[in-house]
Amino acid sequence: MTRTISILGATGSIGASALDLIRRERGKWRVVALTANGNAEQLAKLAREFDAEIAVVAHEDALPALREGLSGTAIETAGGAAALVEVASRPVDITIAAIVGCAGLAPTMAAIEQGKTVALANKEALVSAGDVMTAAVVRTGATLLPVDSEHNAIFQCLQGGKIEDVRWITLTASGGPFREWSQDQLEAATPKQAVAHPNWDMGAKISVDSATMMNKGLEFIEAHHLFPVGLDRLRIIVHPQSIIHSMVEYRDGSTLAQLGPSDMRVPIASTLAWPARMDTPCAPLDLASIGNLSFQATDEQRFPATRLAREAAEAGGAAPAVLNAANEIAVAAFLDGQIKFTQISAIVARMLESALPPAPASLDEVLGVDEAARRQTRELLVSA
Repeated sequence: MTRTISILGATGSIGASALDLIRRERGKWRVVALTANGNAEQLAKLAREFDAEIAVVAHEDALPALREGLSGTAIETAGGAAALVEVASRPVDITIAAIVGCAGLAPTMAAIEQGKTVALANKEALVSAGDVMTAAVVRTGATLLPVDSEHNAIFQCLQGGKIEDVRWITLTASGGPFREWSQDQLEAATPKQAVAHPNWDMGAKISVDSATMMNKGLEFIEAHHLFPVGLDRLRIIVHPQSIIHSMVEYRDGSTLAQLGPSDMRVPIASTLAWPARMDTPCAPLDLASIGNLSFQATDEQRFPATRLAREAAEAGGAAPAVLNAANEIAVAAFLDGQIKFTQISAIVARMLESALPPAPASLDEVLGVDEAARRQTRELLVSA
């Protein structure tokens, strides 16, 4: 049976991986919508290849180029934030929500409102608006499937188990490119060094988050919303090989771990085929050649981001949204050469120490908290 799909963020790494899988089983899918931030040329190419019904760019100034790229076709085109929300509202069997940043919040919520399946790859959705979005999932009866390799691993390890039987959920972290660096080395780290992740091929922002360990902190908050076992039953461990993607320990002492290659097509395939399985082109694990799997405790002296995220989750309310917004602005400043690597977490810490706004009760209020936190963080950067 042919299934319908929309991919929000089709030209990014998640979108590209998802389309690679769909390309291999083309007859099983009908692509309804593809969106991109501003890469009109690539979006037009993909829309033609997959015969999408509509292609949307977030930046309206890229719309003329998109229309030109799709001239002579029957593919509908649109541009702007409102168009992203509208296209996400179109009913499909599954929506992959992979728009980076808070720009993805409103489209993700629009997809959830359809009450269908949403494969979530947008961290900000649950970090900044976790309470609001999980309430919408319950209200609409939507199915939320995690795309992040760690959360997808947990999801798989929980199949056949009961959440009340869970003793621990353990998120694994590669430790990033600076895992063995001294404090002095971290002070001098460059953007080029920070984006050179040893295991994963990711964008600049998420690569820096991995280097600071904030990526794992954000995933800690996500896991809190996806798997309600309580914050005291969530923990992080460094696993440099990135072979075990996460683990679930049950009260009888059994620990289930999901292993796989460092390739996002594995967790994406899990969501596309759920509750069944599908083939991927990923090479099977060769554990004998890997040799050893090692683990280390997190070092929150050198990498305080995981502690900051845990404290934000414990505080609840607006704190996670402030954490996320401050981190995005600080990471951008580091990539632009405005601040040092170690100042990223320091700036986030200062924002969490400031007076926080009331807990947001709607998506509009979440976006208001986000905007205010970004503005305040930029003000901090002026004096940094």
